[in-house]
Amino acid sequence: MLTDTIIEDDRWQALGFEALAEAAAQAVLAHLGIASGDWEIAVLACDDARIAELNADFRDKAAATNVLSWPSEERGAAQDGDAPAPLEPGFDPELGDIAIAFETCAREAEEAGKPMADHVTHLVVHGVLHLLGFDHIRDKDATLMEGLETAILGKMGIADPYRV
Repeated sequence: MLTDTIIEDDRWQALGFEALAEAAAQAVLAHLGIASGDWEIAVLACDDARIAELNADFRDKAAATNVLSWPSEERGAAQDGDAPAPLEPGFDPELGDIAIAFETCAREAEEAGKPMADHVTHLVVHGVLHLLGFDHIRDKDATLMEGLETAILGKMGIADPYRV
């Protein structure tokens, strides 16, 4: 398995989170042509209180958020809009960690009128792309990342999350 999932909040069980996270992570790597057997991702399925603690500890923002990611190393592209350097076998197999919060995800899905599973799949795809060095701070980087998310989710049968 590509993902090692820790479920701290039992509400994630009803969503089938472990299989959902694995499918989303596998879809990202497949889309990018990366052999998934070479890599590992840790995923924490928690609640808003836990993610608020993590957000405060690592980002100095004492508030809940939907998803956080911690790449095992810096992989970002130097130029705005360029893809990060490809992964190569022989590197540390640990790509990084992702944490996702139940209440925030449920609220966002409800507000957007989306199925929770679709929204959570999008957020796991988003988190995995961050682990691979993609980002959305600079404009061209955001365009690249959103395009990848839309394409990956489309292959999974999930509507474009950015379409209004």
